[in-house]
Amino acid sequence: MDGTLWDSSQQVAEAWTFALAENGHPEMVLTQEDMYRTMGMTMDAIADTLFPMLERGERMELLDRCCVLENDYLRVHGGKLYPELEPTLLRLKEPGFHLYIVSNCASGYIEAFLEHFGFQDLFEDIQCFGYNHKPKGYNIRLLYDRNGLDNGVYVGDIQADYDSTCEAGLPFIHAAYGFGSVNAPVPFISEFAQLPDVVQSVLGG
Repeated sequence: MDGTLWDSSQQVAEAWTFALAENGHPEMVLTQEDMYRTMGMTMDAIADTLFPMLERGERMELLDRCCVLENDYLRVHGGKLYPELEPTLLRLKEPGFHLYIVSNCASGYIEAFLEHFGFQDLFEDIQCFGYNHKPKGYNIRLLYDRNGLDNGVYVGDIQADYDSTCEAGLPFIHAAYGFGSVNAPVPFISEFAQLPDVVQSVLGG
């Protein structure tokens, strides 16, 4: 999602700063740059990175509270969609491609995205770290098998996305406009609107 479908870093930083103040840490002010440097991490790794001064239990409890407020905040305020996102998703569905989301986010984050923009009917299934605390490679394969797919491609923006896709045994398209680079010769898009043509070239159909 982040760096591929939207950029919610500013809104998440605001929500987490509110949550930190409400839970006894008004001195902790998170910025958009803090969110950028944790993009793609699992939620426990984000807690370790942003709250290293706290004991492990307190760190994870604080993270949970941040995520609850974040989801409520994003349902109202949303994030910044990449240009031409909705029409491009509709173009993908026209020839019969099925759309799914797999993310390392907490439970409720994908749902907040879908609810804010009314995208529930565009995606057929979702899976995230918050559901089962499993890494992205595992969850990509889990969603793939759960939906009985016999072909598919994962779109992501950072090296960890590529590595996870390789673990899942699927081809990969790099969203080169996102937050990171990929050290591999893979198909790429420089804007989201290019995705249907590149998907067609990778998967056919």
